[in-house]
Amino acid sequence: MSAELLIEKANRVATVTINRPDRRNALSSAVIEALIEAFTTLSADDEVGVIVLTGAGDKAFCAGGDLGDQQGEAGLLGMHHARARFADLLLAATRSTRPIIARVNGLALGGGFGLMLACDLVVASEDALFGTPEIKVGLFPMMIMAVIQRNLGRKKAMELMLTGERIGASEALAIGAINYAVPAAELDARVLALAERIGAHSPAILRLGREAFYKTEDMGFEQALKTLQNELTINTLAEDAGEGIMAFLSKREPQWKGR
Repeated sequence: MSAELLIEKANRVATVTINRPDRRNALSSAVIEALIEAFTTLSADDEVGVIVLTGAGDKAFCAGGDLGDQQGEAGLLGMHHARARFADLLLAATRSTRPIIARVNGLALGGGFGLMLACDLVVASEDALFGTPEIKVGLFPMMIMAVIQRNLGRKKAMELMLTGERIGASEALAIGAINYAVPAAELDARVLALAERIGAHSPAILRLGREAFYKTEDMGFEQALKTLQNELTINTLAEDAGEGIMAFLSKREPQWKGR
């Protein structure tokens, strides 16, 4: 694991911190590799129920790709292949068996904005800023376009990408890019409360539902309904489903088995 990525675990919550505050937590190749490894490892950790992703310091969640780091790749073809690892990172976030909450404590720009959108939920400080500034340096946010299209409406998505302008937390909330915008002093408490609320549910059913969500998001309507019908049947056969129903009927708290 890279020294530029910190992992702390407490009360079934794993906090993953990009630790490059001097570079506004930009995504170097080492950080990308470490994040892929972290999401994969934590997904198999029975002591982890929820993952929180954030950036060190109070200036940036992640300001995007490290352009200086990209220039160091072995030739043009090497740079092309290296970019595939960023795609692998976004896939690793989606394939995580644990819900991921982005704790946005500052700038979330470019690749950092895409990484944020790849998380399941986002809690941001009111002074956070978001955007896709690539167009201003003669680039277009090609790879993160995949997650932008799946999270934002077409018109606002195009405006962000075509103008490169930043938006504040209130507008990000209005367009559905984030779930909550809170005062900076309340950020940790809100993230923890959300993580604990999610973590109180059956880990097996959380995993099943999350996988079904991403599995069907690009399907046609009829195909999605048929797939989700099958997923519901699997859900009802889970031990935790039976426990949840019995607990409800007995007016007691469920004791989840995680299966």
